[in-house]
Order: sequence, then C-alpha cells, then structure tokens
Amino acid sequence: MPEDNSYFFEGVEKLLEIWFSESANNIDDLRTIPREEWEGLLRHVNCEIISFSRNTLIDAYVLSESSMFVSKRRLILKTCGTTTPLQCLEPFLKIAKQYGFTEICDLFYSRKNFTKPEVQLSPHRGFCEEVTYLDSIFPEGRSYCLGSINQECWYLYTFSKSEAINIKEGPEKADPDQTIEILMQNLDPNKMTIFTKDKFSEAHEATSNSGIDQILPDMDIDDFLFEPCGYSMNGINKKGEYMTIHITPEKKFSYVSFESNVALDNYTNLINKVIKTFQPAKFIVSIFANKSSLAYETMKDLEIEYSKTSSWNRTNMQCCNFPSYNLLFAQYSLK
Repeated sequence: MPEDNSYFFEGVEKLLEIWFSESANNIDDLRTIPREEWEGLLRHVNCEIISFSRNTLIDAYVLSESSMFVSKRRLILKTCGTTTPLQCLEPFLKIAKQYGFTEICDLFYSRKNFTKPEVQLSPHRGFCEEVTYLDSIFPEGRSYCLGSINQECWYLYTFSKSEAINIKEGPEKADPDQTIEILMQNLDPNKMTIFTKDKFSEAHEATSNSGIDQILPDMDIDDFLFEPCGYSMNGINKKGEYMTIHITPEKKFSYVSFESNVALDNYTNLINKVIKTFQPAKFIVSIFANKSSLAYETMKDLEIEYSKTSSWNRTNMQCCNFPSYNLLFAQYSLK
C-alpha cells in the first residue's frame, strides 16, 4: 500500500439510479445502446470500463472507479474518487431518448459525506451544488440529508414522476424494486491486506479468501484487483439481481461499500454476513423498497432485530416514507 502521507483516495461513491417509464412499443431496451456510447458517456465521468459481464436480464460493468449496471429500463452508475457522474446525466438522457426512452419515472442520487470534499470537481464540490445542478434538470426534485449534518451523514436527491404530477400509484404496480447499501469505515487492517497485490496477485484469490463469494452464493462474480491495492467486484444472477463491492484498503482512509437489489423479506442475516466479512468499526445501512417489493413492509423488523445486536451501538436511525418507496437509514459503531 502507498506510504506517502500526502496520498489520499476518496472511497465514498456517488450513486445515480435512473428508472424510465416503459417505451411506447414496450420492446426498447437500454442494453441495446452500443458500448462506444457508454464509453463516451463515461468520459464525462472521468472513468473507463475495465470489465463486462451480462446475462439475459442485466449488463454489469466494472469501472476504473466502481461500477455501472444496465437493465431494460434502469441505469445504475456508482463511482468513487473525484469522478463526476452528474456530468453525464444530460448526455445520457439524450442518448436514451434516441433508443425510445423519453420519460423518467424515478431518479435517485445519493452519497455519504466525503472525507475530503475540497478535492472534488464541479458539480460535486458540495451537496448544495449537486442539488442546484439536479434542480436545473428536475425542477420538481427533492433533496434530503439523513444523519448529523455536522458529522457523518448521507445525502439523497429524488425525483418521481408521481410526485411531479401529484398522482398516486395506480392499479398497475411498478416492478418490485429494493436496494440495500452498507457503507463501512475503519476496517480491520488484517482483512484489508487481502485486497493488496502484496498478498494476492489475482482478484479471484481475494474474492475467495475474504469470503466475498459466500455473501450471496448464487451470484456470478466478475472481480478486479487493482495495483498496488484496491478491489472491485460485480455479481449478477439469473433473476436480474446484482451485488457490487468496492474496497479502498489503505489504513488511514479504509472504506468498503456493499450494494445489492436482492429481494429478501429480512436483511438482518445479510448485514451480519457483510459485517463479519469486513469487520468495520462503524457502518451505515440504507434500505429502499417500493410498494411492490417483498421488503416494503419488513424494514421495521430490521429496526427491531438489529438494534439488539450486542456488539454494536445504533447511533442513529431514521425512516422516511416517499410516495412509492420506504427508506430505512441507520448508523452503527462498535461498543
């Protein structure tokens, strides 16, 4: 790992998720957008494609800074470092329109507070700047801050078609959608050495020796081990579910993120698996679920059950109700 005291890498990711309404002919598919178009969009973000995997329902890209997932009418772009994902938003909307997608039904942009916000590039130098940029495209968008605004917090921006036109979800239910994200800091140094080239030369060795391949065993994994350290992986399964993990192992600013849209009626066991794998000193959990999701009514169970975990203090918990989604946000630190 780098020993230079001036070296820093921002592991905290910016997460952009966009859902489109069905196209007019109901057969258009974002996955038909050619690779060269994605490569051009990612130049706006200041990252590039490292690896690619796919099945019949989802395309997954490992990027030089995190990941991108594309399904029929959804884009997920998650990037770390000093990347600028919002810079590709308007170019992407123009390209999507060419492929039959003219109407966004839901948009989410979220991130944890940066460790060093001063090194970020416009429009990511602060959440107010990000909100101003997003509001210029989505005047009906809404912004939130969960957690303590002067300490650890998590920012969220949402746009929903149903909010914008003031209607409720009709009899035609949306596709089930849920996302769990676990953001971990101050990781066990012994665990983090697994994700260095000093320890292993191949990504699959880090994946198996860390236990990542056992978190959600039905996932087909595409992984990458960076030089001299750092790790990214995407996993996809036949149901169109994904998982992604990104690891910044340096001791002074160690950071790990886990994200998945796996549909469960209780996430306690999954959270325990992830925490046991990486052993952080503190972590944040956020769970989104829409009304069609298996997880929509079960987040209260997590609130009750996980708060009983003896080795953790729950320092904050907030629940939010949106027109089509519920959100649970919680922060934990070791006792």
